[in-house]
Amino acid sequence: MKKINFKKGFTRTPNFGVTPKGGGFTLIELLVVVAIVGVLASITLGYIGQAKLKGGDAGVKSNLATVRSVAEIFFLDNFNSYLPPGGATFEIAPCPTYNPSGTNMLSKDKVIANSIAEAVSKGNGSACYNSANVWTVAVGLKLTPNTSWCVDIAGTAKMVNFTPLEAIDPATFTCK
Repeated sequence: MKKINFKKGFTRTPNFGVTPKGGGFTLIELLVVVAIVGVLASITLGYIGQAKLKGGDAGVKSNLATVRSVAEIFFLDNFNSYLPPGGATFEIAPCPTYNPSGTNMLSKDKVIANSIAEAVSKGNGSACYNSANVWTVAVGLKLTPNTSWCVDIAGTAKMVNFTPLEAIDPATFTCK
């Protein structure tokens, strides 16, 4: 039998029989690895969920920016009015859907109606107002509860700490 020489400061630890003969991993080692992977997966999935909400909120903001731009074109095309000829005021309520014979800008203009519909699909509820001289659109954000992204005739585009129906000022019909 060959004699084993140890360097000074090293000690031989007994094997206790936990290493399999095939040189594989022990059950404890595998369980530790599985636990670490599980913890890392739960952390990552939490961030992915939050990123999805942020992406949805960014989609709301982008679509409402489109509404703001197209509303000005609609105004010029309709003889300096935010209503089509023979149109009627749309009081503060959930936003309308596209209707080619609609009586307000929000439902008659396909680009505006589709942009609002896309924003609502990514957001959390909506509210709109439209008269001959004023328009406002608010869509709820998902990342922060009870907040909305609001755009209006004055060029306002901001987050307000209200639900969509509360985000429009009933006196001025602009964002609060």
